[in-house]
Amino acid sequence: MRAVSANLFALLFLCALASVFYVWSSLENRLERHKRGFSAPGAGSFHQGLPADLSAKTFRALLTVPAAQRPHLGDRLEARNLTDQTASAGNRDYHVNGDVNGDNKRSALREGPVKLGSPVEDGIFWSEWLEDLLPVGFSEEYALSWRERARAYRIVKLEPGCGRISNQLATFADGTKACVRYGINADQVQGETLTYYLASLLGITNLPPLVLSQVNSDSEQWAAVRARIGGLLWSDRAVVSLTEWVSNLTGVVTPAPLRQESSGLHPVPGELQNKTTAELLELMQWSDLIIFDYLTANFDRLVSNLFSLQWDSRVMERDTNNLLKTPRGDLVFIDNEAGLVHGFRVLNMWEKYHSTVLSSVCVFRKRTMQRVAELHRRRDARKRLRELYRDSEPLSQELGFLSDEHAGVLQDRIDRIYKHILHCKAKYSQL
Repeated sequence: MRAVSANLFALLFLCALASVFYVWSSLENRLERHKRGFSAPGAGSFHQGLPADLSAKTFRALLTVPAAQRPHLGDRLEARNLTDQTASAGNRDYHVNGDVNGDNKRSALREGPVKLGSPVEDGIFWSEWLEDLLPVGFSEEYALSWRERARAYRIVKLEPGCGRISNQLATFADGTKACVRYGINADQVQGETLTYYLASLLGITNLPPLVLSQVNSDSEQWAAVRARIGGLLWSDRAVVSLTEWVSNLTGVVTPAPLRQESSGLHPVPGELQNKTTAELLELMQWSDLIIFDYLTANFDRLVSNLFSLQWDSRVMERDTNNLLKTPRGDLVFIDNEAGLVHGFRVLNMWEKYHSTVLSSVCVFRKRTMQRVAELHRRRDARKRLRELYRDSEPLSQELGFLSDEHAGVLQDRIDRIYKHILHCKAKYSQL
């Protein structure tokens, strides 16, 4: 009887915690979005003053379940501006090579109907002419320059503005900003960081630049915000991530081919021909996103929507978690803390949803698949990721790397994607 009473009390206690977290999360999200003015025209019903969708609340309430039993959910980082940086930050290399004339030409082509031929070549790959219309997002050169500046600049202000309370929006001495992620545990910062470098390894440029920093109120970088750090109760010497702040972005709704009532994104004649060029370019980026989230086992994006369908049939009509879009239609993958480390820890809970999402796509970017195929052939994903991470990040030793077990999981998922590519090629190469 005592055991039953104790279990009942524990259950009631967890329910109470869930209720408190539920209300607090809702208030925090509403206040944050109001502060940021995120409800831009066309941003979807969630951002136009309607009640926050039930699925997101219910899904995030799973955070209250003990860590050994539940998945962790990343909170949304706020939108970030791809063009409105101060002059001292350097030129924004979001457009390919800064080619204004070429970019204007691309913009005109993007807005019109398809006139340049089939959107698919070699059976399952997006056509080269489409690739040429999609400029590099955060280029390698720009990311390197931003990381160097972010390591050197003094932080003069910390304020709420990057999701959960433990994170902060930092203002540098030159006026530019970055989101500082102080993780509830090391998994979050490590997952966010390693996911960023895996994207670099794959040539995916949709992630804002990221750098690590060690909190030290006596250092030149952090001295001006010493009092704020004390109020936040951050541990001294804790390793945090700084991600470039970009605003003027809008939410992204899952495109029709990837919703539950559709058959998926396949190179079937006629299914892609009636799309505009802009729609095809967005679908091309979605195909990269699905491959990327499968590799990292990131459940806090499209997979979370798929999970929520069991109680909310309209969840796919709302903005996708942790995915934003520039005014010209380029996707930005944000808040990747659920990837790799934590995603691998809870993989058994989410794998059926990851597999369902992966099977819905059979059209790919050729350059991404070439890198996947190389990692499959050489079977050196761990070695190459670790080398890139350690060569690029001075604090890599302090933060750590994937365990042997998780490195093996990553290689296994690369192999599975390669097999999926072969399956798609065998099915559609004759069309």
